[in-house]
Amino acid sequence: MTSTPTAPVVTRFAPSPTGFLHIGGARTALFNWLYARGRGGKFLLRIEDTDRARSTQEATDAIFAGLRWLGLDWDGDATSQFEAAARHAEVARQLLSEGKAYKCFSTQDEIAAFREAAKAEGRSTFFRSPWRDADPATHPDAPFVVRIKAPQEGETVIRDQVQGDVTIRNGQLDDMILLRSDGTPVYMLAVVVDDHDMGVTHVIRGDDHLNNAARQMMIYEAMGWDVPVWAHIPLIHGPDGKKLSKRHGALGVEEYEAMGYPAAAMRNYLARLGWSHGDDEFFDDAQAQAWFDFGGIGKSPARLDLKKLDNLSGQHIAAMADDAIVAGAQGYRSATGADPLSEAQSEGLSRAMYCLKDRAKKFPDLLDKAHFILTSRPIVPDEKAAKNLDTVSRGILAELTPQLQNVSWTRDMLEGAVGGVAEAHGLGLGKIAAPLRSALAGRSATPSVFDMMLVLGREETLARLSDAAA
Repeated sequence: MTSTPTAPVVTRFAPSPTGFLHIGGARTALFNWLYARGRGGKFLLRIEDTDRARSTQEATDAIFAGLRWLGLDWDGDATSQFEAAARHAEVARQLLSEGKAYKCFSTQDEIAAFREAAKAEGRSTFFRSPWRDADPATHPDAPFVVRIKAPQEGETVIRDQVQGDVTIRNGQLDDMILLRSDGTPVYMLAVVVDDHDMGVTHVIRGDDHLNNAARQMMIYEAMGWDVPVWAHIPLIHGPDGKKLSKRHGALGVEEYEAMGYPAAAMRNYLARLGWSHGDDEFFDDAQAQAWFDFGGIGKSPARLDLKKLDNLSGQHIAAMADDAIVAGAQGYRSATGADPLSEAQSEGLSRAMYCLKDRAKKFPDLLDKAHFILTSRPIVPDEKAAKNLDTVSRGILAELTPQLQNVSWTRDMLEGAVGGVAEAHGLGLGKIAAPLRSALAGRSATPSVFDMMLVLGREETLARLSDAAA
């Protein structure tokens, strides 16, 4: 049976804690978050930690940190799949008692021998257990697994919101193992029981899980549970159209934080990776939540394009509130292991924001442009800037300094004072701007010299000019 949920939407993100939060997983989490938040529903987080050998607390913490940085808040506490193992086994035993599952005593060696013989004879290697309909009186006192009785006739239709109807012949479905011989539940059982118990109404996940849906539906049907709405989304590929890997660049969300992208830009970009709303490229969370639906998801794999991400990132920085940019810059420095900005540096950065934020693509660009306000005297010019501070230039700065001491500290008056000194020497404004940049910032590429003067203030500007002139 397929449900037509009238209850509130409940989605979930269920990563395995075996490494960092992969960018593909981050997009899956985002799609689930957008779908739930846009409908007043719940977004749940489940850590699928049944693989005890590979699951680590460090990886779990990295998933939490990645989701928090992305701004994807989940409802309630994150749950552990491993901790619900007894409940998973209980469902398998219920199916066993109802005759919908059975004990299989076939050993691994017997199954392997059957497949080898079938292969040699050109027959199907599809294993059908001889114990499916065996009389319990014939059961040996030996280890067994519990298998579900798969339907053997007819078809199973996965009604997928992205892929459309996908039909699988039931004859292709094996009697899937539910409990291993040591009594532990398998992943496929755990997923279904957890999703049912958590009230999940919509399962939004990668299309590499599409074939799993048919096998998981056997458990839903056998238990008489509502089947969730399926939405299997295409994976993310690299620019070359091949499956995303290290050769394409960053894979983990934390790497993008360390590259200096704002979280809002990542949400915007990841939403557009495989989903669209008309021609809209730049949008905020409220718009994404209002617009996001399954109809906008394409069937083809999305391609990672860092140039598009850079462009969106610049637009988001330009649109962000100044205090949010300062907080983002602090987060970027923390992610890269740099010292945090001091209170004075943060205040200076806020003052300078009007002349920094419009052309910065990422936080490192912005902080580089802000070097003049983040550094302190004595200003040590870099090699290129030092060439602009020759004897003649230093003399002009010495002449300019007293002119600036009594002038009103406005852009018009500063431009007039600097322009007057330049004119007296028969120079264009550009010729005097170069030594000014070197004196004020120690760099040859900076914001406008007048913006720097206004941000630094009279006292600091004059002190830097005096240092350079001397």
